[in-house]
Amino acid sequence: MSHVLFAAATVPTIKTPSIAYHAIAPILIVLGAALLGVLVEAAVPRRERFNAQIAVTVLGLIGALVAVGLLHNTSLTTPSPVGSSESFYGALSVDPAGLFLQGTVLALALMATLLISERSIEIGSPIVASAAVVVGSPDDKRLANSERVQTEIFPLLLFAVSGMLIFPIANNLLLMFIALEVLSLPLYLMAGLSRRRRLLSQEASLKYFLLGAFASAFFLYGLALLYGYANSVDLPAIFNAQRTSGKSDVLLYLGLGLVIVGLLFKASVAPFHSWTPDVYQGSPTPVAAFMASCTKVASFGALLRVLVIGFSGSTWDWRPIIWGVAIASMVIGAILGVTQTDIKRVLAYSSIAHAGFILVGLVAVTSDKGQSLASVMFYVLSYGFTTLAAFGLLMLVRDADGEATHLSQWSGLARKSPLVASVMTILLLSMAGIPLTSGFIGKFYVFRAAWHTAGPLVVIALLCSAVAAFYYLRIVVLMFFAEPPENAPTIAIPGWSASVALTTGVVVTVFLGLLPEPIVDLAVKAAHLRG
Repeated sequence: MSHVLFAAATVPTIKTPSIAYHAIAPILIVLGAALLGVLVEAAVPRRERFNAQIAVTVLGLIGALVAVGLLHNTSLTTPSPVGSSESFYGALSVDPAGLFLQGTVLALALMATLLISERSIEIGSPIVASAAVVVGSPDDKRLANSERVQTEIFPLLLFAVSGMLIFPIANNLLLMFIALEVLSLPLYLMAGLSRRRRLLSQEASLKYFLLGAFASAFFLYGLALLYGYANSVDLPAIFNAQRTSGKSDVLLYLGLGLVIVGLLFKASVAPFHSWTPDVYQGSPTPVAAFMASCTKVASFGALLRVLVIGFSGSTWDWRPIIWGVAIASMVIGAILGVTQTDIKRVLAYSSIAHAGFILVGLVAVTSDKGQSLASVMFYVLSYGFTTLAAFGLLMLVRDADGEATHLSQWSGLARKSPLVASVMTILLLSMAGIPLTSGFIGKFYVFRAAWHTAGPLVVIALLCSAVAAFYYLRIVVLMFFAEPPENAPTIAIPGWSASVALTTGVVVTVFLGLLPEPIVDLAVKAAHLRG
């Protein structure tokens, strides 16, 4: 009996983690909508499934966006953090910066959903009718001209969004890795669901999966090394270990380097960019728009949190790395973009160059957290809306094989459709950083924030911006001043869903160029990361 009592007395008590459910409500709403979408696939008849999935996805994203807005107002009006250090033993930190990035992801995901929902441009939608059918088989040819759609793409999108919502608020590297996998695995599948050019789409999916698996392995190995150094995978604990630990710093630096590699891959930063042009070109255009905008926002949010919360005490050690990859990304994106003849690949290299511009602001984020952090958040928001609208516009220019993405097919487009050419010009000028567009305002704030900390890097960024402007302006010249080809492409009339998405993207691009103060002020107020 005494042995039993002694054993009972020595059993450690396990404390139940405190979970602030209201703070993670946006994540729960999106996950709930994703699970409901899975049930819709199983229970709703095929004819009604597409509309049901659209309703579930749109309502889920809007509900999560409303929840983020309510939490953001609370975080700005109360001195205490919303759920920070109260959710899962501090593994999640729902702070103003994280909420700003979550809201950006949700707004862009809503636009991407509207593009995926478009059925007026081509028969069915840009999404394949049945992904399991062998390419080139009689069934594949028959289904290519049917109204059937692989509606599983909607719950896949919601699962990816749920990972993106966790990514920028994770203070625990293991939870961040789980979020990385949750957002990545659906994207690997979505990349292979194009209705046209099926083999190219499946090749893009396979490349993305294989290279993404390597990047995840880098991240996980870096996580293990950091655990060996700090005896914890919590970012605040890693920060404290840098001041108190007597272990070799080799584990720290190797671990940080490998974790950064995993995050830079997701953000399509050179030299970890090789997947980007092929995947963007082969994926369904709405999916490429989703990846180019939402994934970049979530990835830079996670990178900001890792460097600011976990490694702000080692700034002089990781800042040269960011300098190097920023220069590589800007140079590669600017120079190789000039050589491309496919507009989707041009936008892919544009994405690589813009990732370098964002890193310019990130270099100064620890010396002037408020201004530089706000500039980075504003940049990813403005870039996200612009690039998503640009990809959406590609869906409207079509030939017999589907989307006409070769540069030669856009020659003289202004004669065929002045509206499409004018809208594309606005978006391209924004990407080039021309004044009165959101791209100019974003670059101005990022470069201004980094000038005193990294002046030479800003000069390199300006030179790369000038080089990159060439391939944007080349498309503008082709549309307005070149002769149209013999087999000129047709201009499709978008339905309501694509019209709403495109209009929103263009309006935001122009509005942020003419009147950026409201969003800039919001970003400045939200520029607070809490460990």
